[in-house]
Amino acid sequence: MSTYPVANIDLAALKHNLERVKTLTPKSRVMSVIKANAYGHGAIHVAAALSASDAFAVARLDEALQLRGAGIEQPIVLLEGVHSLSELQLAAEFDLSPVFHHQSQIELLSSCQLTTPLSFCWIMLETGMHRLGMTVEGAEDALTEMKKSHNISGQIGLMSHFANADWVDDERNSQQLMRVKQFSEQYGLSVSLANSAAVLSYVDSHADWVRPGLMLYGISPFEDKTAHELGLEPVMRLTSKVIAIQDIKQGDQVGYGGCWQAKQNTRIATVNIGYGDGYSRQLSNTASVSIKRQLARVLGRVSMDMIVIDISGLDIEIGDDVTLWGNDLLAVEQLAQQANTIPYELVCQVSDRVKRNYYNG
Repeated sequence: MSTYPVANIDLAALKHNLERVKTLTPKSRVMSVIKANAYGHGAIHVAAALSASDAFAVARLDEALQLRGAGIEQPIVLLEGVHSLSELQLAAEFDLSPVFHHQSQIELLSSCQLTTPLSFCWIMLETGMHRLGMTVEGAEDALTEMKKSHNISGQIGLMSHFANADWVDDERNSQQLMRVKQFSEQYGLSVSLANSAAVLSYVDSHADWVRPGLMLYGISPFEDKTAHELGLEPVMRLTSKVIAIQDIKQGDQVGYGGCWQAKQNTRIATVNIGYGDGYSRQLSNTASVSIKRQLARVLGRVSMDMIVIDISGLDIEIGDDVTLWGNDLLAVEQLAQQANTIPYELVCQVSDRVKRNYYNG
C-alpha cells in the first residue's frame, strides 16, 4: 500500500455540482472552467466527468491541446486568447474558441488566411477589472474587423469578468453588468459574464453563458458561506499517512528553526506531506489535520516533504490515514483562512507528485 500523499477526487461530487449550476441557471449554457489542471483536480478526468457541460474554458493553448489530445470534443474557449500566428493556426486547426482582448490579436487575425476558419470566438470587454479587455471603442473596431474577416465563420460572443462578484450587492457588479448589456444589446452578441459567485448570487448576470469554476469543485466563493450551505459537495480530499511516531520531552523543539517548543511531554507523529506536495508552508504552526475523526495540530514549520502533528492522547499507529482537507471536519476554505490565502491557491498548488485517485465514476 502506498504511503505517499493522495488527492482523492470524487467524480460524483463534480457531477452534482454541475447539476447545481444548471439548476441555478436554467436559461444559460454552461462553460465549465477547467484551467490550471482543473484547479489541481486533473483536467482530463474532470472534463470527462463534466461531459454534460456545453463548453470548457482554459487559460492557455497548451491546456486546450491536452484536452483535444485526450479526445475531449466539446467547444474549448481560450480565455487568454492567442499571441502568435502559429497559435492562431493551431486554435483554428483544433476548433478552439479564442478570446480577443487586445488589438494585437485582431492584427494577427487580419494578417493571415486560415485553412480552417474559427467556428466561434469572443471579444473581451473591459468593464472594471483592468486586467484583460478592450475599451468600448476598441471593441467596436475589433468587432467590425472580425465580422468582415474570412477567418471567422461562426458566432462572435461578448465576454467580461466580474472583479467583485464574491462581494454580494457590491454596486460595482451592477455597473459592470450594465456596460456589458449596453454593448451586447447594441450589437446583438451573446454574453458570458457570470463566474461562480455570480452564478450563486446574481441572477441578472447569468445571460447566455455562465462560467463556473470554483463551485464545480465543491468550494464556496464566499467567506461567510460554506459549500454545504450552498448545496455543493467537496470534490478533493487530500490525504497522507503517518510514517513515524515518537515521544518528546518538555522543552524539546520541533522542526526547522525550533519555532514550536513542547510545554509538556508530548507524543508526536510525522506525516509525509509538505510544501513540495503543495501543502502550504503558511500552515506552519497553525493548521490542524484530521486523523481517526479527531483533529490534531500541526507543530512547527511545514517542510518540503513532511509535517509533524500532536497526537497526545490519541490512539494512533504508523500507517494511519491523515486527512489534510476535504472531509466534514476540515474544509479547504477553513485551511485557506488559516493560511491567509484563498482556497483556489491551495487546490491549484497540489503538485504532480501527489497521486490523483478518481472514484465514483
